[in-house]
Amino acid sequence: MADPRIIDIALDEATILWRNADIEQERRIAIFDLIEENTFKPLRAWEAGHLGPYRLKLSVDDGRLILEASSEEGAVLETLILGLGRFRRPIREYFAICDSYYQAIRRATASEIETIDMARRGVHNEAAEMLLERLDGKVDTDFATARRLFTLICVLHIRG
Repeated sequence: MADPRIIDIALDEATILWRNADIEQERRIAIFDLIEENTFKPLRAWEAGHLGPYRLKLSVDDGRLILEASSEEGAVLETLILGLGRFRRPIREYFAICDSYYQAIRRATASEIETIDMARRGVHNEAAEMLLERLDGKVDTDFATARRLFTLICVLHIRG
């Protein structure tokens, strides 16, 4: 029976050099939400008869995002490599707006926090749309899954 979803996601810990408590919380939430509800269908694996569910490992190497999709048992089915050049600006913007958001939570008014959060969601949504474009023809997924994957891509870019 077809089950096109991610059941486990791992980040290459060697890629992550540093993260603070706020970023660690974002990572945990993104992974939890992603596992709870997602749509993920790597097309080459699907066409070869591997109908899910999938394990996914994310890493960054030499400016490229590597998505390694494996079977439920752990056998690698497909490795996708995406250039991250187009994501540099949204990643920088997302980090900057998140820093403002975390600072605002500690000392700003509710209205100020809401304004910053709206801007943060806007950057996040644009980046998710860009990720959907980059995955087109490679992976069928939905907007919510792309948003959570973008959060995890950002975690992989933290340099301290």
